[in-house]
Amino acid sequence: MPTPVEAAAPLRQVEAEIGKILVGQRDLVRRLLIGLLCDSHLLLEGLPGLAKTTVVKAMAAALDSSFRRIQFTPDLLPADITGTRIYEGGSFSVKKGPIFSQIVLADEINRAPAKVQAALLEAMQERQVTIGDETFPLPRPFLVLATQNPIEQEGTYPLPEAQTDRFLMKVKVTYPSAAEEKIVLERALVRHTAQIQPVLHPKQLIEAQNAMEGVHIDERIKDYIVALVRASRDPKAAGIRPLEGMIQFGASPRAVIGLAHAARAQAALEGRAFATPQDVKTVAADVLRHRLQPSYEAEAEQLDSDALVVRLLEHVPVP
Repeated sequence: MPTPVEAAAPLRQVEAEIGKILVGQRDLVRRLLIGLLCDSHLLLEGLPGLAKTTVVKAMAAALDSSFRRIQFTPDLLPADITGTRIYEGGSFSVKKGPIFSQIVLADEINRAPAKVQAALLEAMQERQVTIGDETFPLPRPFLVLATQNPIEQEGTYPLPEAQTDRFLMKVKVTYPSAAEEKIVLERALVRHTAQIQPVLHPKQLIEAQNAMEGVHIDERIKDYIVALVRASRDPKAAGIRPLEGMIQFGASPRAVIGLAHAARAQAALEGRAFATPQDVKTVAADVLRHRLQPSYEAEAEQLDSDALVVRLLEHVPVP
């Protein structure tokens, strides 16, 4: 069995392939690779036109895996995602939905009603779908990348906190720099699209996911992770006075697990077989931002969940 560093090395080739058509957004690509190694789903939030769909399609091509994009709309039905039973030729047969793909892009997930969101999130959690009286396992690897637009909230159905907690990370997709945007323009004017080559087979990805157990996390790092999450629930008990009354709801125990897995994957992608406090800090904002609910006092001071995570990292002692 390969070491964690050896197993994660091909994912850096995936990163290079995506770079053929994606300009900048290195942090976004790295978070996608962490999601792959952790076998976990991600929520991408960004304005239109920031290449969210492009990067996911490129990643699927580099992985030589099946890919489906689902455009969420108010009239979408659960069966449009999971599949249904159809009657033809005198008998019923099962027609599987687009969820039966290895990489699934759930575009603008907050534009579909709650029952559709619930159907997708249940499939994500259980990794199986029941159609009629039959249950079908979803393929491996299986990764859902859901996107949502932070503007144009009219006619949307925001994901409840209990459901967003099922995503390992909430990644904010930002604008490119001026230099990167000029490269985007130059490539668009030439109308030349680079070809993505498959550099990682799904079976290799599963091996890499299994190898992550070999990344060592010291007991002090584990204590640090637990302390961060517990401080988000009760800043007063943690002795963090600047955060008292600023967090209405803290992170769940799922955040502890997510931080550990993400830090381990980050370490492997950096070529190390052990996690450090910096690995935890690197992934902390993405793992925690959708799990913290700022209080009214925090909103009055214009503090969002990202600012609260920064304060947590500043005040919780680092081993």
